Amino acid sequence: MKNILSNYKLISLLILVSLLYPFLVGQSSSMVYLGSLIIIYVIIVTGLNILIGYGGQISIGHASFLAIGAYTSAILTLKLSLPFLVVLPLSGFITAFIGFIVGMPAVKLSGHFLGVATLGFGVAIPEILLKWDALTGGFSGLFPERPSIFGFSFTTDLRIYYLVLAIGLIVTWLVHNLIEGRIGRSFVAIRESEVAATSVGINVSLYKTLMFTISAFYAGIAGSLYAHFIGFISPHDFNINISFSVLAMVVVGGLASKIGPYIGAIVLTLIPQFTDHVPGLSLVVTGAALILIILFLPDGLASIQAKLIQLKAKKVNRKNSALIKVTAEVKSEGR
Repeated sequence: MKNILSNYKLISLLILVSLLYPFLVGQSSSMVYLGSLIIIYVIIVTGLNILIGYGGQISIGHASFLAIGAYTSAILTLKLSLPFLVVLPLSGFITAFIGFIVGMPAVKLSGHFLGVATLGFGVAIPEILLKWDALTGGFSGLFPERPSIFGFSFTTDLRIYYLVLAIGLIVTWLVHNLIEGRIGRSFVAIRESEVAATSVGINVSLYKTLMFTISAFYAGIAGSLYAHFIGFISPHDFNINISFSVLAMVVVGGLASKIGPYIGAIVLTLIPQFTDHVPGLSLVVTGAALILIILFLPDGLASIQAKLIQLKAKKVNRKNSALIKVTAEVKSEGR
C-alpha cells in the first residue's frame, strides 16, 4: 500500500514539474523542445511497456509503428486536409490495426523467435516508406505543419509543449486504468504462465494480439505528435536504432512499472544531449548504463526506492538482532 501511495506521489510530482517545466527553464526554446520530445517518448515507451513489461512479449521493431503513425498523420493532413483532432486518433487506430495484423501471427512465437520477427518488421517498414515515394516522398520526406485546433494554431514551442503534455497525460492515464483492470491482470497472468492463464479461462491468443494492438495504438499517437512537432519526417528518422533506444528506455526505467516509462524516457533522451560533443559517446554511455542497470538494478531505475527501503529494513534488523544478542548476554552474565 505504501509503495502504491509513493508511486502516485511521485507521478503527481512529475505532473507538477511537467506543468511548470517551461517556466523553470526560463522558456528556453531548446529546453522546451527537449521537454516535448521526452513526453513523446514517454507515450511510445508506455505502450511498449504494456507489451514487454506487463505482457512478457518482445518487440525490437517498434519504431516502425512510430513511423506508420507519423506518416499516416502527415499524409492525412497534407493530402486530404483533415483537421488535427481527426488525424490524431485516426493515426492511432490505423497503427493499431497494423499492430493487430502483426500480432496475429506473432502470438504463435515467443522469446528470440518473436524478437527476430519484430526485428524484420522494423527493418521492412522504413524500406517500404522509402520506395513508396509517390505517397511518402521517399528520400525527400514530408513536411507536416504545426497542428491547429478550432482555429488556434500551436505555432510556438511553448504552445505545442502543452498540447503534447495534455495528450501525454490523457493516454498515460488510460494505460494506468487499463493495467488496474481485468485486461491488465490478464496480461500479467500470461506473462507469468501461459498454461496457468489458459487454465483459468484466459484466451491467450486474443490477449496477446490485444497487447500488440494497444501498444501499436500508443506508438501511432506518439508518431502523429512527432510528425507535427518536428515538422519534417523521412524514413531514416525511424531506423532500427530508434527501436533499440525505445526498448532500452523500457529496461532502464523498469519493466511493468508505472513510473518506469517516465524515468527511462528522461534518462535516455538526456544522455545524447550531454554527450553529443563527442561522436559515438552517447552510444557508449547508453550501453554502459544498460549493463550496470541489468547487473545491479534488474527491475530498472524505478526500483531504487524499493531497494533503499530494503537496505534500511536490513540495517534496522541487524541493529535489532545485535541489541537482542547483547541483552541476552547481559542477562546470562547476571545469572
